[in-house]
Amino acid sequence: MAKVVATIGTELYKTEIKTATHSLIADEPVSAGGLDLGFSPEELLASALAACTCGTLRMYANRKGWSELTEINVAVDFSRDVQANVSQMNRKIELVGDLNEEQKTRLLAIANKCPIHNALTHTITIDTTLS
Repeated sequence: MAKVVATIGTELYKTEIKTATHSLIADEPVSAGGLDLGFSPEELLASALAACTCGTLRMYANRKGWSELTEINVAVDFSRDVQANVSQMNRKIELVGDLNEEQKTRLLAIANKCPIHNALTHTITIDTTLS
């Protein structure tokens, strides 16, 4: 199970996010009133999908022995229509290397099964408590 702790003080939007072994700063862009000191929450969400897609595809290609896949680049655009309560992610995957169409088709199917893709496309429940 993934566990993160986020902490904000009096500085508007600047949030420190920690795991047991890592930390990063999240913030809002200057245009939204932040200081742009780190990823925005939307960028963090999109980066989770991009990172998981890359890792899942690399793991699969390595297991198949597809050494011709030399690089994987994933770009994710995330947008929200607050009034319609709709979010949209557009993911573009670039596979670098001499792959045939069958390999590319299989890698696309695997990308659509990465754990974060599955989490984002299935029901998510959030239980919240105050302490």
